[in-house]
Amino acid sequence: MLLKLAVGNVRRSARDFSVYALTLAFAACLLYSFLASTDYLLALDLTEAQRLYFHKAREILGAFSVFIDVIFVFLLGYANVFLVRRRTREFGLYTLLGMGPGHVSMVLALESGLMGVLALVAGIALGAALSPVFGLVAAFVFGVSWHPVATFSPEATVQCVCSFAVITVVAALLAVRSIRRRTLLELMQTERTPERPRLAGRGQLRAQTVAAALLLALVWGTCLLNPGGFIVFIVPMGFIALGGTYLLFRVLARRLPERLRTRRPERYYAGLTPFTVRQVEARVESGCAALAAECVLIAAGLCMVVAGLVFSVGLRASASEFAMSADGMAPIAYACVFYGAAFLVAAAAVLALQQLSQAADAHAAYRALHRLGAPRRLAAGSLRRQVGVSFAAPFAMACAHCVFGFVLIGALALMAESAGFVPIVAGTVGATAAVFALYYLLTCRVCERGLVR
Repeated sequence: MLLKLAVGNVRRSARDFSVYALTLAFAACLLYSFLASTDYLLALDLTEAQRLYFHKAREILGAFSVFIDVIFVFLLGYANVFLVRRRTREFGLYTLLGMGPGHVSMVLALESGLMGVLALVAGIALGAALSPVFGLVAAFVFGVSWHPVATFSPEATVQCVCSFAVITVVAALLAVRSIRRRTLLELMQTERTPERPRLAGRGQLRAQTVAAALLLALVWGTCLLNPGGFIVFIVPMGFIALGGTYLLFRVLARRLPERLRTRRPERYYAGLTPFTVRQVEARVESGCAALAAECVLIAAGLCMVVAGLVFSVGLRASASEFAMSADGMAPIAYACVFYGAAFLVAAAAVLALQQLSQAADAHAAYRALHRLGAPRRLAAGSLRRQVGVSFAAPFAMACAHCVFGFVLIGALALMAESAGFVPIVAGTVGATAAVFALYYLLTCRVCERGLVR
């Protein structure tokens, strides 16, 4: 009975939460493709020297796969948290019907396992089908000739299955732990009260503004004035940037609505703007922390992709003496490109899942809006603006961070006489914006289907 219930829930989840299902499948696809990346290269027409070199690169890329696993543990863990939060009332009903905590946990674990198996099969199949495309990317970074070759890597498949199994188990344990820690009252209480803002006084806001300015100035100034120190301490700098961005988002989340109410009341009281602003303000505490983390993740991904392309493709395209070192940097450059792509996909997926989780909490508000007679067009527009703010804010701030990161990369590229820096930056930012726009549209569609009548 538990298995039958889990299968039915998985079927419904795949239909109702398409972003969740697609994210899991794409995560499996990206993991498989990274593990099979050297197979794409070795399927091309390489010389014996090139084959020996790329076999050595396999060891480097295999070491990097551990960090890709960490990224996907975070992604799948967040995805499962979203699904659990969306269905807390359902789990509460299971308890009321007589199911014990162990049985409820078993249903959730079976669901996670079934969804993981489906996503794994779909992801590996998609990775194998797209192997010529991934081979093109690998050949582009490594600078070898390319022709369409479909490959399937049994070794990468086994590694992907093992890695994804560990990831799924960890994510399932986190989800089960989240459910077992909640009381029946917490499971049944679907109405969410707005978060209480902390440190919201004017003096405290000024202090946060000053602190945000100092932290961001420290990161940006170090990047510009002491590039070597920034590279050495890049991890602490990332945490400092995270803190500064978080404080900045908190200040903006408090000041912008207040300014809109007082200085432009004609715009604030037009349509459903008060409702939209209130929905955004209701999740300031948790929302700002998540958006700040997403911002830093996006900035890191963009800089890594640009750096990887600049010191592989750009270096080979130059006529300088440094062009000879492009082959030696190719494995690291390829890892940077794949790392950066994983960061960007994870960031877009987590943003989408965060909005879907918040939409689950907003059912009561939208039901009240419907009872008051609000037109569907206005309700849908309000929802799109809420989702748009959550996607646009971290992306815009990430671009601000990247301005300084790109200056550092550009200076290093200039020293190495790497070619095509500006087109590489423009192409990377444009492609990332397109991915985020796609996730935004998909998120709006799923949210509208669940909230707007």
